[in-house]
Amino acid sequence: MILRWGPLSDVDALRRGAQRASRDEASSGRPRTEAADAMWAPPVNTYEDNEGYTLFCDLPGISQEEVKLSLDAETLSISGARKLDHESRREVYTGIECAFGTFARSFTLPGIVDVDKIQATMKNGVLKIHLPKREESKPRQIEIKVR
Repeated sequence: MILRWGPLSDVDALRRGAQRASRDEASSGRPRTEAADAMWAPPVNTYEDNEGYTLFCDLPGISQEEVKLSLDAETLSISGARKLDHESRREVYTGIECAFGTFARSFTLPGIVDVDKIQATMKNGVLKIHLPKREESKPRQIEIKVR
C-alpha cells in the first residue's frame, strides 16, 4: 500500500474533520444556540505552485482590523471575531445561519516556507496569505550537457 503525503496534508485532514463535525451537528436536529456559535472556523482554500503556498480565508463582514495573523515557530494562526449586528437585533429571530463570535484557525507550516517573506492582504472579505518557498527548495531545471 502506498500512502501519499504532502506538506499540507495535515491542513487537509484538519479541514475534513471540521467539515465532518459541522455536518454531524447540522444533521443532529439540535437547535443552534448563541453559545454553540460562540466559536467557529472560517473556510480556507489552499493552493500550491512552484513559488509557494497561498491560503484564501473567507471572512465576509469582518474588517481587516478585526483579524489577527500571527506566527509562532512553525504555526501560522488566524483569529478574530464577527459580532452579531446589534442594531438589527430583534427579540425573536426566525433563523440565524451566519456564524458569529470568535474564530481561530491554525496551520503547521512546512519547513520549506520562507517565514520572513510571508505576505497577507485582505480584499472584499477574503484574507489572502502567501507563504513563499525558500529559494533552495524551489524546483529548478538542470541542464544536460553534451559529452
